[in-house]
Amino acid sequence: MEFFFNFPKGDYVRGSHSQGCILCRLCENDPEIPNLCVLSTELFAVSVNLYPFNPGHLLVYPLRHTEDIRDLTPEEDLELQSIRNSLLDALDTLYSPHAYNIGFNMGRVAGASIPHIHLHIIPRYPNEIGIPELMGGKRVLVEDPRETRQKLIDYFERRPFSMRST
Repeated sequence: MEFFFNFPKGDYVRGSHSQGCILCRLCENDPEIPNLCVLSTELFAVSVNLYPFNPGHLLVYPLRHTEDIRDLTPEEDLELQSIRNSLLDALDTLYSPHAYNIGFNMGRVAGASIPHIHLHIIPRYPNEIGIPELMGGKRVLVEDPRETRQKLIDYFERRPFSMRST
């Protein structure tokens, strides 16, 4: 897919990218950054991962730059929980995964190639090749991230996001 070759992750991880936080630049609608945004609120945005491990691999990140989840306000924590649950419902409906990996990579040594804190939601399926094989280039993705984005946009047009009470 030419989409991936125009913005290679290896170059980004090695530092061969424009200056500035890529997620902040995405929030600012920088035309150099492929926009895969699915949903945004007053506090957060949700994007399809440009380099997904599986179809439906999403990133949830605060609109304000922070690098540590402990810096999130109580209001942000509550909204993040509600967004996460709505995204799981959407992914269950659209992809019927068997499981999920959900988590933060906080710090470069932990695998964070983007310092802006973001939650990964990765649908998982039986008999799939794992994340290490994908990173090693031994796997072909079955869905273009732009297709994933459109499916999720369509889903949220039919079922608009609203904060859940917990």
